[in-house]
Order: sequence, then structure tokens, then C-alpha cells
Amino acid sequence: MLKQWDIQLMVIPALLFIIIFSYIPMYGILSSFQNYNLSKGFFASEWVGFKHFDMFFHSPDFDRVMRNTIVISFLKFFIGFPAPIILALMLNEVRRMAFKRIVQTVSYLPHFMSWVIVSGMMISILSTDNGSLNILLMKLKMIDEPINFLTLPEYFWGILVTTNVWKDIGFGSIVYLAAIAGVNPQLYESAAMDGASRFKQIYLITIPSIMPVIIIFMILSIGDLISAGFEDILLLGNDGLRSVSDVIDTYVYRVGIMNQRYSYATAVGLFKAVISVALLAIANYSARKSGNSLW
Repeated sequence: MLKQWDIQLMVIPALLFIIIFSYIPMYGILSSFQNYNLSKGFFASEWVGFKHFDMFFHSPDFDRVMRNTIVISFLKFFIGFPAPIILALMLNEVRRMAFKRIVQTVSYLPHFMSWVIVSGMMISILSTDNGSLNILLMKLKMIDEPINFLTLPEYFWGILVTTNVWKDIGFGSIVYLAAIAGVNPQLYESAAMDGASRFKQIYLITIPSIMPVIIIFMILSIGDLISAGFEDILLLGNDGLRSVSDVIDTYVYRVGIMNQRYSYATAVGLFKAVISVALLAIANYSARKSGNSLW
């Protein structure tokens, strides 16, 4: 057996990693209150207080960025969050194990693809030049000529959310399938003897049994609600779609990295982080009343 000293030696590298890469970089938050200059560093840069926050709140981009962030985040939450739960409930009802394994494998695979590959596949499918979707719609006589979906703002949110759901639904269902597997089978047997249908068994037994897991993941999702995404939007969007695709993360990237306005971008990122922490605390407080919370 491992001695206490050996365990402490194993923990020290992990703590050092967290301190070096998670806590020390937080010192950079101070640049949001400065006119940060790379040559001067943190100590010599001019302090400006909440100047950059005020600039963001009064920026002409503020309304567009916040609207897109909120809309995309809510669409991903209300469509993407229940999707793995529904898939897990459906897979749990499949009795042919070979078919169930095939469906699980196929649904898991997209999660392990990078967004570069996934976005490339979507661009190919939606292309006006031999794109699968345009060919199908034309064969069905639903359109007369190809539609360039990735240049039309009205289609972007639907494409983005659908792609996210397809990519993560399978992997997200793993936890819920594991929770369903832990439900006492005798509950289903008793319900069947009382004449409960499979749908009623799902509604009255399965869902209440896995509700603690659902609530925990819901809290985490609400805490991440203001994060509309970055890689997916950056790769699927373009300058012509900025009116519907520009969110806080892409805005920070464009302003901070490309335009080198480091202090301003840090202030916007800090604003987002504060909202995320507040949402997480509110969600956890609300869930605590049901007896299921993170702390």
C-alpha cells in the first residue's frame, strides 16, 4: 500500500500544475484596469480604473454582441441540454444489444472529431457546388437552384445549434445511460404489474431516478450559459455573418488578439466571467432547495 508520504509526493506535481497554469495567470486580470503596455509590464502600465468596461458598455458593438451571445447560448441550452437525456432514454428502451451498440458508437464518434473537421464536413454538405443538402432539396423539387446557406444570416443559428447537438449528443448521453443503469429493476417490475406502460415507467420512474444527475449538469450548463462558443462560431461564421455570429468570445479574439487591444479584451472577458459566476451561484442556490447542489 502507498504510504502517506508517497501520496503527498504524487499530489504535489498536480498542485504545482494548477497553481502555475490556473492561478498565476489570473494576475493578468489586472490589465483590464490598466492601459497595458507590453514593454512596461503590469507594474509600470497606467491605471485607468473601469475605463475599458465603460468603453465596452457604450460601444456600438455591445448590443449586437450581447444579443448574439444570449440568443445562441439559450438555443444551445434549451435544445442541446435535453438532447442527450432524450437519446439516453431512447437507447435504454432498445432491446437488441447489437443495434444499441452500433447506435451508441455512431453517436459517440463526432465528439472525438475536432471542430476543424466538423466544420469542414458542414461546409461541404451545405456547399452550393455538389453539396449533399442542396442536391437532396433539388431532387425533392423543394428548391430550383442551390442555396448558399453559410452566407445567409437567417440560417446561421439553426446550422450552428444543429451541428453542436450532432457533435455532442452521443457523448453527453453516456452519463445519463450510466445513471439509468443504476435504477432498481424491481421498480419497473412493480410498475408493469400495476399496468404502467413503458412511457409511464419512463415518466414516473426513470426520469425521477436520474433527476439528481440532471440537476447537477443543469447547474453546470447554466454557469456556462453566457459562453455561446468560440471554435464552432469562428469556423462556421464569416465576416458576412457578423451580425448574427459575433459573440463575446469571438469579439474578444478579434479585438484583443487581432487588434492588440489587450486591456479592453481582458475587461470584456472579465465581464463575461463575473456573469458566469453569478449565474452558477444563482443556479446552485435554486437547486439546493431540491437537495441537489454543487455546494
